[in-house]
Amino acid sequence: MKSHFNITIIIGLVCWLCSCSAPKNVAYFQDAELIRGMALQKEQALRLRPKDKINIVVNTSDPMLVSQFNLTAATQNMRPLGATDSPLMTMGNTGSSTAQILAYTVDEQGDIIFPVLGKVSVIGKTRQEVAKYLHDRLVARELVKDLIVTVEYVNLSVSVLGEVNRPGRIDIKKDFFTILDAIAEAGDLKIEGQRENVTVFRETDGEEQSYVINLCDRQSMLTSPAYYLQQNDVVYVTPNPKRQRESMTSGNIFNQPSFWISLASLLTTVSALLWK
Repeated sequence: MKSHFNITIIIGLVCWLCSCSAPKNVAYFQDAELIRGMALQKEQALRLRPKDKINIVVNTSDPMLVSQFNLTAATQNMRPLGATDSPLMTMGNTGSSTAQILAYTVDEQGDIIFPVLGKVSVIGKTRQEVAKYLHDRLVARELVKDLIVTVEYVNLSVSVLGEVNRPGRIDIKKDFFTILDAIAEAGDLKIEGQRENVTVFRETDGEEQSYVINLCDRQSMLTSPAYYLQQNDVVYVTPNPKRQRESMTSGNIFNQPSFWISLASLLTTVSALLWK
């Protein structure tokens, strides 16, 4: 009878210890083998909003037009000893002057002021659409024919918070920026982060929206409206229960050697009593 009772205690202790182990949902894309041939959602390009900043560079064979269309500011740099002259610099007595391209800021109405063309609406447009629009307008005015217009984002970013290795603001460096790109730039999730509970907060038309993404379920992740991130999105990785317990005063008791020593002493005492 005592033997069966001891076995029951041991089994119960093992089960209890197992329940305190790390969660099983650690691996990404656990359903990857099941979603072959799944139709993916259309890529969502970034579209300009008020307060966004963009660089616009117009290249043509006419240097006068280049200087007219490109917003630049002269910056003074100290000339290193023994440095040679650069064709991109105008040398002075104490240093060198270089041309720095200035950014256009989208105003509250979604416009920018572009040389010659005046006010241009860019809100809701991709950078490629802005480049094509400016190109076509300049050609239509017969000002220049052999021109190339390039538009680049300047200050677009997202924030990644929670259980990642490098939380903070992350610059958007390409047109189709996904939640996986953001997590990779943040150094991946910590082991304490819940892969199945990653929340994306997004402001749309003055309203706050949130989307929960399960990184263990690739199918639901790829079809989520928040798979492609937008500028100013906030990605939050929720800590797992173990991590949440550690934030409490007694939450990390299971990690203390004194706890296990006391538990072993208690089990020894109970076992001695049972065998009397």
